[in-house]
Amino acid sequence: MKTCDITRRDALGAGAILSLSGAEPQGPRRVVSLNPCLDAILVHVADRAQIAALSHYSHDLSSSSLGRLGLSFPFTYESAEEIMALRPDLVLSSTYVSAPTRGALTRLGIRTELYGLPNTVEESLAQVAQVASVVRRPLRGRALIAAIQDALVKATPPVGAPSLQALIYQTGGVATAPGTLMDDMMRRTGFTNAAARYGLKQTGTIPIERLIADPPDVLLAGQLRADAPSWADRVLSHPALRQIKSRMYRGTLPQRLTYCGGPVLIETAQALARIHRQALALRS
Repeated sequence: MKTCDITRRDALGAGAILSLSGAEPQGPRRVVSLNPCLDAILVHVADRAQIAALSHYSHDLSSSSLGRLGLSFPFTYESAEEIMALRPDLVLSSTYVSAPTRGALTRLGIRTELYGLPNTVEESLAQVAQVASVVRRPLRGRALIAAIQDALVKATPPVGAPSLQALIYQTGGVATAPGTLMDDMMRRTGFTNAAARYGLKQTGTIPIERLIADPPDVLLAGQLRADAPSWADRVLSHPALRQIKSRMYRGTLPQRLTYCGGPVLIETAQALARIHRQALALRS
């Protein structure tokens, strides 16, 4: 009987560790992931030996949710030829993977599991369970779900704490819309997504004039790297914003935390809870 032990401190962040002993079915031997968010889940629930390749996003440190851990895995650019060469017995795909690639995998008879984009925490947890199930590591899936739920409980504001109006800005001035996974995470950690009051019904841009006329309590500005300021940084350095500096708190939210759910939600919950506490402290 084989003992399965997983310790993913770097990937989970902030000291969150999964450790589990027990036997589980062998499952697929060569798994290829074609989506960065599925990459993050797969790395946490599968044996390393099961992973034949991740998506090419795993090797982009400016956006990968895996950080340097992703650099240690092979990757593909999701072409059918690359995938075929790896001889996978399971491919984790998404609706964003090109139709020609998905069609080629179907014609070749390669088992492919298709996943959508979770818009809520519950949908993200369900996706963790699904991926863990197809790689035959359901116990690890349940352990990861428990770790995410624990982080969310710890990130919940105290009873009576005020909800702060906040806006998430990503590179290019893109604001996160209502009805998204990040919108759900904001609500759970003490924020109300201010995008709705600016008229956004889907993720899009908000002119700086709107921010000046009606600033949110908190601006959660995405940051690619410490030495690579984002579009939001440039917005906040605009002279016209000096007049509202005392009314709008700037909370730096690493942009890599705004893309995916699954294990990424642990660090996202911790970051949002920290910003909420800091913003409230400045208001008191």
